[in-house]
Amino acid sequence: MSESPGVDVKALHAALDAARVKDGLSWRQLAKEVGVSASTISRMANGLKPDVTAFAAMTTWLRMPAESFYVNPMQPGAEEPELVASLVPHLRARRDLSEKDVAYLEEVIGAAARLFQTERDDREG
Repeated sequence: MSESPGVDVKALHAALDAARVKDGLSWRQLAKEVGVSASTISRMANGLKPDVTAFAAMTTWLRMPAESFYVNPMQPGAEEPELVASLVPHLRARRDLSEKDVAYLEEVIGAAARLFQTERDDREG
């Protein structure tokens, strides 16, 4: 039987860790700021999923859409999302980037992705 859709705990924990380091917080301070228990974050470090309330608090605190951390094992071989579309939520969540910065990075990353795809198509075709 296939596993149901869930949370990419590793990616969520990594996003929290990056924000924690950037803000100079300890794990306990982060947990308090997010509004979850330190043990919840500790369990995540061991691969255990947070409950829905903790998940919502974490994604809200990160200012990232919950969908950024969804996985769906029921779709093996599913096509990867477009690169820029998958990166933009992470860029928008960064507190050190303005909207103008994010728009610029979207353009640069999009141009690079198109170039890479063209080069791949030329090699394969």
